[in-house]
Amino acid sequence: MGFSQYIAHDPAPAKPAAAAHPTDESEVVSTDSNSEVDLANSEYYENRELSYFKFNLRVLEQAKDENHPLLERLMFLLIFSSNLDEFFEIRVSGLKKQLGFGRQRPGADGQYPEQTLKILHQQVRDALSEQYRILNDDLFPSLASEGIRFLARHEWNDALKDWTRDYFFNEVVPVVSPLGLDPAHPFPRLVNKSLNFILSLDGKDAFGRDSGLAIVPAPRSLPRLIKVPREILPDGDNFVFLSSVIHAYVEEFFPGMSVTECHQFRVTRNSDLEMSNVEVEDFAMALKGELHSRRFGAATKLEVGAECPSQLTNFLLDRFDLTQEELFTLDGPVNLQRLMALFGMVDRPDLRFPKFTPGLPKVLEEHQSIFAAVAREDQLLLHPYESFLPVIDWVRQAAKDPSVLSIKQTLYRTNESSELVQALAEAARFGTEVTVVIELRARFDEEENINFASILQEAGAVVVYGVMGYKTHAKMLLFVRREGNELKRYAHLGTGNYHRKNSLIYTDYSLLTADETLCADVHKVFQQITGMGKKIHPNLLIHAPFNLKKSLLKMIAEEAAAAEAGKEARIVAKLNALTDPEMIRALYEASNAGVKVDLIVRGMCCLRPGIEGVSENIRVVSIIGRFLEHSRVYYFKNSEQQLYCSSADWMERNLSNRIEVCFPILKKKHQSRILAEIEWHLEDEIQCWELGADGEYTKIQHATTQESAQGVQQRLLEKLA
Repeated sequence: MGFSQYIAHDPAPAKPAAAAHPTDESEVVSTDSNSEVDLANSEYYENRELSYFKFNLRVLEQAKDENHPLLERLMFLLIFSSNLDEFFEIRVSGLKKQLGFGRQRPGADGQYPEQTLKILHQQVRDALSEQYRILNDDLFPSLASEGIRFLARHEWNDALKDWTRDYFFNEVVPVVSPLGLDPAHPFPRLVNKSLNFILSLDGKDAFGRDSGLAIVPAPRSLPRLIKVPREILPDGDNFVFLSSVIHAYVEEFFPGMSVTECHQFRVTRNSDLEMSNVEVEDFAMALKGELHSRRFGAATKLEVGAECPSQLTNFLLDRFDLTQEELFTLDGPVNLQRLMALFGMVDRPDLRFPKFTPGLPKVLEEHQSIFAAVAREDQLLLHPYESFLPVIDWVRQAAKDPSVLSIKQTLYRTNESSELVQALAEAARFGTEVTVVIELRARFDEEENINFASILQEAGAVVVYGVMGYKTHAKMLLFVRREGNELKRYAHLGTGNYHRKNSLIYTDYSLLTADETLCADVHKVFQQITGMGKKIHPNLLIHAPFNLKKSLLKMIAEEAAAAEAGKEARIVAKLNALTDPEMIRALYEASNAGVKVDLIVRGMCCLRPGIEGVSENIRVVSIIGRFLEHSRVYYFKNSEQQLYCSSADWMERNLSNRIEVCFPILKKKHQSRILAEIEWHLEDEIQCWELGADGEYTKIQHATTQESAQGVQQRLLEKLA
């Protein structure tokens, strides 16, 4: 049965005066069950870090999927590397920090950090072995057959040897500073994830030094992938790695000495910023200081070339204070992520996903008044299948509209040279009151956000950095416009960031609304963030850290009560992650009460479905495909407002330590549409992985042929783009 059948299609007026969620602790309905099963048993919970790594393994599996175009398979392989780096920079470093402070605490799964790290290191080692096997035995030969070749040194002909030698002296030597190691030249502080070489040397230099060891750092200004000119190799697209060029001519850095060993290596460091909640006079300036230290945090992972001898790897491990478990030997380049440069260097659309143009409702087309369209009816968009440009155009129109008196917006992440930032700055210069809440702690976007804050401040906008201790993760945009003798509010609420480039690869819902109650709620939340005062009580919005978790627990309990009363009860949630133990326990109790629970969780999921007497009514699937599934949707069949979209995942940090908003979808046709699209995710026959009671994922295999199988992302492209 499709979800659209659970929604009444006769339009019913919303009840804005009645709160759709609890506002006081006393209103929370208990989810305690009479079951004798101990739902806190660690056997019923998956380890958070191991669950994330399983997600990344599902990404790696895409590199083997021959249904994907060849270059896209390579991209998935590189995304695996990028994800793995961040995993060690943040999650593994957090586990190590617990060990270092002697503050090991078990998670809901009962595992201590030391146990988790031991399992992770072995799983990562196995995965890296598989990754380089895919690269060397499958992707590189397949790309070569398509005329895209990565040439190892033994494949260089005389012309290429001459060209690479010239490249070395003209491009590499002027910017490389080789470092001999001796008491006057101690081991250098090497930047996080930088490419370096460790060398063993024979002989003495001009000063009589013979320490025997040297480090050659590869400057980040040099490309890691170098395209060979057509006049040297006329056929196809040919590339050499910078590491190969340096390795081939490294002795030129040490005239009169002999290089006996030369091996590439790379260290990954803790990159989690340590901003305490103590008051600082200028948060932006304090953060700038922390950004520099990120490059030199404590080491978490050492990667070396496969041929590097033990005496050199042991020397590096000692210098980085790492153990043998934290050493990973790689059969190829140690900085694979930099291979992403390839996609801007070859023009092979036949080896990429087919291009598409995002759809655009006629009422939101260029040169149409978006204010007029939204005033007539709420507009719902699903990116990337439908264009994100109307959101940008709305701000541009507002910037030039003398009737617009005020613009307020949250910015967590946005793209380089952001059109939105430029439009907001233009509005401020035009005289409109512009207030922007910029989250400076958006991980790895901190420096860019500081720059955007400066641009906006110089234009005359009011910039605030949210609330110390709580990241502002909500996605909100609010306009106040004079229409006749009245002021009218308009709002955009979304599940994803105001990032145009990401909107082409992340799936997210956008709601453009003029609903008076909803817009008034958005105004209240902005006032709470930028000003000071007691807790607010929105009528329709649910917001963290105040009442989102309580409201979700209440709605889960209501479904359980409905099931126990013999009613049809259902919960559907589409999330990026589900890790909060209290939420998981509530879902277990709902399952035991007879509620049918469908969860679409892209990444981490600490819940284990299908356990008899615990979660037998819960199904969990993960969709991995061309687009990153990012939208958050919650459906509770028996709640007053049945369907919500949100910026929040069901994680402790989102529900308790961030400013998030969850907004109801009020129009029945929009509810029906979203639920039908969610149903497609659950029916996916191509990109769907199902989670078992043992914590393992299995790719769904359908009896239909590959030609007739349907994937949700392709269906949505055909429907909307």
